[in-house]
Amino acid sequence: MPITYTSGEQIEVYRFNLPITVLVPLLALFLQAFLSWKLPFFSIFDLPLLVVIFFAVARRSQVGGMLTGSIIGLLQDSLTQLPLGVYGIANTVVGYGASSLGVRLDVENAGARFLVTLFFFAVHEIVYFSVARGLVRLDLRWNWPHEIAAAFANAVLAVLLFAMLDRFKQRT
Repeated sequence: MPITYTSGEQIEVYRFNLPITVLVPLLALFLQAFLSWKLPFFSIFDLPLLVVIFFAVARRSQVGGMLTGSIIGLLQDSLTQLPLGVYGIANTVVGYGASSLGVRLDVENAGARFLVTLFFFAVHEIVYFSVARGLVRLDLRWNWPHEIAAAFANAVLAVLLFAMLDRFKQRT
């Protein structure tokens, strides 16, 4: 499944109903907090990040991607004991990057979605780690095997999740 370059005329920009725009991120945040607490192995997934990537790629608006990432990231920060803004910064960068990439490439097939999620999961982790270690001075350790496994697990989940969320897209 090749990733193809698309011209400006071929780009489909999608929008979502207000209830979907609000409820999907809130559900992702709730499930992330609740399932990680009840099922510790679920913490390998980052549902709010996957929602940021999906909405950013579908809307193809850099400002929209940044706003989506920052709002979801700040809400995610508020559910942790970390300083406010660590997830906000990382998700904002991912939202901007994913929406920018969505403008340039066709990311509607499963292979492209898998690769895009792998890439932006890595970007998210690098930004998160850099901000948490460099700016906030948190004592974090980088664990390569865990990060690689998490990237692949999130990419597989993203392909399934994005296919489900595609039903809510509306063409502009």
